[in-house]
Amino acid sequence: MRIDAHQHFWRPSRGDYGWLTPQAHPAICRKFLPADLAPLLLDAGIERTVLVQAAPTAAETQYLLGLAAEAPFVAGVVGWSDFGGPDAAARIEAMANDRALLGLRPMLQDLDDDAWILRPSVAPALDAMEAAGLRFDALVTPRHLPHLARLLAARPGLKVVIDHGAKPDIAGGRLDEWAAQMRAIAADTAACCKLSGLVTEAGGRWSEEDLKPYVDLLLEAFGPGRLMWGSDWPVVNEAGGYAAWHSAAWALAEGCTQAERDLIFGGAAQAFYGLAA
Repeated sequence: MRIDAHQHFWRPSRGDYGWLTPQAHPAICRKFLPADLAPLLLDAGIERTVLVQAAPTAAETQYLLGLAAEAPFVAGVVGWSDFGGPDAAARIEAMANDRALLGLRPMLQDLDDDAWILRPSVAPALDAMEAAGLRFDALVTPRHLPHLARLLAARPGLKVVIDHGAKPDIAGGRLDEWAAQMRAIAADTAACCKLSGLVTEAGGRWSEEDLKPYVDLLLEAFGPGRLMWGSDWPVVNEAGGYAAWHSAAWALAEGCTQAERDLIFGGAAQAFYGLAA
């Protein structure tokens, strides 16, 4: 089963996508819905997707769950919840009753405190996630990795996937420190990683050669069984589009066997999110 492990839908007129403005993101500041994605999936041979939140509101999560119910190719939703509130655990427990909810994603990259996820006030929410079997999508950048490593060490029972390879600075050519941190996390924990978002970090004009050192590192560190391909559509439209990134990722995995490619482009996501065949 071919799976896109990371895609979005949104309708800016809903009003809770504060980051999505015509000035900052002219190419994607419009509605993107299942009918827009369906032909791209068909062309790429993708059968299922994981729909991921893009606004820090409970209302958007409900909106996405509604879209998922209408789109047969959506396998489930990674939503959002306020982890810091006094009733966080109860809310997460209630949200987990919806079988389409696969996990949660606090938008860590946008928070002022890089170590926010380690705050004691957040612990009840994480406890509730573990108890409910929800997955944790870690939207982080390299500066968050030391704190993420501490979280993973303290919570081996929490199923965590690192979004977008932790957003390495590909455009700036920075590799070594990020690589060392990712190798350590992969070696010391059971975390998985998404092979997604890299073309955005590479900038508008990228080549497979630009991406190769970063993809090779992720393959080496996490292995095909813990590395899952995602489009990050429609954000990927800012850096070449769905087909270009899918084709590049497939080519960059040319050193893998067919069985290993099957894991990267489906099996790893199926196992991590617990998706039915």
